[in-house]
Amino acid sequence: MDKTIPVILITGASRGLGRGIALEVAKRGYSAVVNYAKDRKSALETVSLCDSNRISKEQKFIPLQADIGDSAHIRRLVKKALAEFGRIDAVVNNAGIAPKVRSDLTEMTEESFSEVLKVNLQGPFFLTQRVANYWITQNPKPLLPAGFKVIFVSSISAEAISLNRGEYCISKAGLSMVNKLWALRLAELGVQVYELRPGVMTTDMTSAVKEKYDKQIAEGLVPLRRWGTAEDVGKAAVALLSGQFPFSTGEVIYIDGGLNIKRL
Repeated sequence: MDKTIPVILITGASRGLGRGIALEVAKRGYSAVVNYAKDRKSALETVSLCDSNRISKEQKFIPLQADIGDSAHIRRLVKKALAEFGRIDAVVNNAGIAPKVRSDLTEMTEESFSEVLKVNLQGPFFLTQRVANYWITQNPKPLLPAGFKVIFVSSISAEAISLNRGEYCISKAGLSMVNKLWALRLAELGVQVYELRPGVMTTDMTSAVKEKYDKQIAEGLVPLRRWGTAEDVGKAAVALLSGQFPFSTGEVIYIDGGLNIKRL
């Protein structure tokens, strides 16, 4: 394995935004761990697409299964990634789930709350902790411009309320604080930490409400009047990974076509 090529660990990379990030990582010349929870077939499709878009035969893309909501899986994921590549240069915490059933706050279950927060909030925190401790104890030389990186992919739901999926909103609002916490803690080590905050995106998660948002976007909900794409998020992630923001950390970067702008 070529240890001169940066290795990016991307969670939830079998499809959706994670796949978009993986493809842009491949185009940039980096290698990647393509993490998936259950769908190995889709993860292999992501790997194949990355192989087709790589710019060097030395780049490698390896699918690794892990449920980010399970601490034992997180330990295994990092161990296997290091065994396969010998290093990790960045973590992109992209994996996330929506509640299985959209319920009013008065009907939300503890099971749903716990399930969503384990994957969307607890998992990214402790995965970042594990990789940070690898950087601290092993002191590898960073291969990315401006040092190691951590990216948290949150959502406009960190600030925009949906009463029928409160657990999701809480998880993403919490993730925004996790971004700031790790940014401050890792700054002395030269590690840059960012939050990407997508808006209304074309993913499996929004497929059930496509007609609703098609209408609202056409009416101006999103000032740029289109859906966001996985490619949009991927390009933003690679801009951060490649050191284009060398004097920034803890920042929230909106990928939402202006949706967050307050209007009267």
